[in-house]
Amino acid sequence: MMRLGIDLGGTNTVVGLCTPQGELLDKMSAPTKTGDPDGLCAVMHSLCRQICDKHGVAYADVERIGIGLPGTLVKATCTLTFGTNLGMSNVCFAHAFEPDFTCPVAIDNDANCAALGEFAGGAGRGTRNLLMVTLGTGVGGGIVLDGKLYTGREDIAGEIGHMVIVPNGAPCNCGRHGCLETYASATGLIRLATEAMADAPDTCLHAMAQGNGGKLTAKMVCDARDQGDAVASRVFDDYCDYLACGLTNLVNVFQPDVIVVGGGVAGYGEKLLAPLRERVHREQFKVGPEGTPIVRATLGNDAGIIGAALL
Repeated sequence: MMRLGIDLGGTNTVVGLCTPQGELLDKMSAPTKTGDPDGLCAVMHSLCRQICDKHGVAYADVERIGIGLPGTLVKATCTLTFGTNLGMSNVCFAHAFEPDFTCPVAIDNDANCAALGEFAGGAGRGTRNLLMVTLGTGVGGGIVLDGKLYTGREDIAGEIGHMVIVPNGAPCNCGRHGCLETYASATGLIRLATEAMADAPDTCLHAMAQGNGGKLTAKMVCDARDQGDAVASRVFDDYCDYLACGLTNLVNVFQPDVIVVGGGVAGYGEKLLAPLRERVHREQFKVGPEGTPIVRATLGNDAGIIGAALL
């Protein structure tokens, strides 16, 4: 028997063929049909058929299809209620793969799928309790407790990006102020740097942005810090303070075996993780001297595919 995991993103739709244990055997992708529910289902269905045909897997031998997607959903009815970046809402996927595939279909948030994937076969392998934090345009999260994905009463647990860390702070897209996402996402890092640049004409960040059509990126802030730029270094220290505040709160609530950090900002590696560990281990509530391990995700984009297959 086999499983199919689908990572449904705003740009690409990726289908992976997996074993029931979560081993990814192969994957195929196609552009996502945003704003077109019927077209989207047709693309997913076609990719599932193609990858099974390629490997000689009978459709009847697919025991489950899982879909990880951005947005709010109702797992019980396999319905996407609002698709962030997908341009659609109230789409039911329960029968999207019939008549070829008659197995159960499951859906979950893409961040939850990534957490489940890292737990099963990535940086969290061998643990029982894991928190995954994704630092990208926003801040996503996934929670695994006692070996099971925790999604809460309304299937939306893990929205750690909307935990307030600065009361009456910067406005967030969710409508609140001071959310972790406004300070600890890549977007938040860019905002902090842009604000600091206004009073620092000598920082090299100006030249970096000008060389990119006036657009500053999170990587530029990290690169400037590596070059010894004082403004970038101060901004990055502030960024680490904000992120560590959020992570410490999560550690004190959940006491996980490990925190796995993924997303674009995590690409800075130990230059990010080392100061985070120092801050979190200093501030977290603990009995012994050991702090909660904070490690980088290892599966990259495959985590969401594997996690979806394991739903």
